[in-house]
Amino acid sequence: MEEKKIRPQDKWNAAHGLVSVSYKLTKSIADDFSEACNKAGVSKKSQLEKMMLEFIRQQSEQNN
Repeated sequence: MEEKKIRPQDKWNAAHGLVSVSYKLTKSIADDFSEACNKAGVSKKSQLEKMMLEFIRQQSEQNN
């Protein structure tokens, strides 16, 4: 049986704790979000991360 090769990129991602996440959204929401991020001059990744962290913080405060 042949051993599965690990790509250097996958090694780097694992070492830095990065994972790929996929969500299904309606096309209109995805397009509107992309357009809003472009207008604001921010990346979709950074904006999603910001919103997720804020939501986590809010939930943590509510549950304490």
